[in-house]
Amino acid sequence: MRHLLLIAAALSMVPGLAAAQSIDPKVQARIDRILKSTPLIDGHNDLAEQLRENYGMSVDGLSSGTDKRPGHPLMTDMERLHQGHVGGQFWSVYIPSEVTGDHAIRDTLEQIDIVKRFVKAYPNDLELARTADDIVRIHKAGKVASLIGVEGGHQIGGSLAALRQFYDLGARYMTLTHFKNNEFADSATDDPKYHGINDFGRTVIDEMNRLGMLVDLSHVSPETMRDALDVSKAPVIFSHSDARALADHPRNVPDDILQRLPANGGVVMVNFYLGHLWEPYRQWDANHSAEEALLATLYTGQPAVRKAKLAEWEHAHPAPTTGVGIIADHIEHIVKVAGYDHVGLGCDLDGIPFDGAPPGMNSVTGYPLLFAELIRRGWSDENLSKLAGGNLLRVLRKAEAVAASMKSEPPATARLQPIDPNDVWR
Repeated sequence: MRHLLLIAAALSMVPGLAAAQSIDPKVQARIDRILKSTPLIDGHNDLAEQLRENYGMSVDGLSSGTDKRPGHPLMTDMERLHQGHVGGQFWSVYIPSEVTGDHAIRDTLEQIDIVKRFVKAYPNDLELARTADDIVRIHKAGKVASLIGVEGGHQIGGSLAALRQFYDLGARYMTLTHFKNNEFADSATDDPKYHGINDFGRTVIDEMNRLGMLVDLSHVSPETMRDALDVSKAPVIFSHSDARALADHPRNVPDDILQRLPANGGVVMVNFYLGHLWEPYRQWDANHSAEEALLATLYTGQPAVRKAKLAEWEHAHPAPTTGVGIIADHIEHIVKVAGYDHVGLGCDLDGIPFDGAPPGMNSVTGYPLLFAELIRRGWSDENLSKLAGGNLLRVLRKAEAVAASMKSEPPATARLQPIDPNDVWR
């Protein structure tokens, strides 16, 4: 019964953002004007992961939230993308860190295929973008410019050839790590292995610069962030991260890194997940995980008992929540340290739980609420435009310029392991 109630509650949030109706009409008109002239570009959405895990890789039924069958409601569909004024979206092609080598390359190709299939299935709503100019053109046509982000360096399987092929297929950023360290860089959520990036990792970044692929530092350790900033010739991005000074989660960006962004030109795209935004929720989430681990030990082999006991704990310890202001707080902290030119949006929708975002922000319709809050705080149209997508367009154009300056350099051929002359396939 509790499961059904949770589903019903989640579904009640799917169709859109009722709270958006409370935005003052004059404020809403101002938001509409800003987002018509500047595309709102979100750095990270996990729709492809949801379609793989819960819908058999099918891209059917994405016209509106009411099209999807109950059980695993989505935060994203075509109707709501337009309601939220989304002008550009990086679709994550995530695979777990545990999948490595050739299997990682295959699974990433399957995820890219999901993105390409839903872009093709909804031609009136989506169009694949490869350049900053493409984003502007597609947005002006009233569609959502669709780009691809590879969410972990493990996904190239140690192969720079795979990196190049992902770029040719449309990938315009790669996150250097995910939850675990990989062959060349340390993750924020793993014990240090290299204390940053190794020599192969430096070659990976240089090859990304040569291609024009953005270096994404979400999920990486502070040491990896520092090394990447030392190495990259192009601006970096944090596709879905928050400010560590406000919430001490290892996934967030420390102030010393924010201080380096003006020199690099990069941008932090703020995440909507309360576990990264707000200490009370982060503590609750840790306690929830601890309870799950305890129940797994106490009731091994009794999944029904574990489920019932966890439901009892959740009833006694409901998840705390807070309003959209917490997102604005992180945005303003990044602005305070790095400046208005170095902040954007990367909300991680369809990659976070429904109760893991502030009310109204668990759908792609929620962006106007955030803009209304920032307008209440006195933000100018110019700075709201930078936040929406202006900063990301600048970063992408600079990366394209760096790639053009490196066009005479040959593709990198470094390998993780020495080549055996008797085995040409290694």
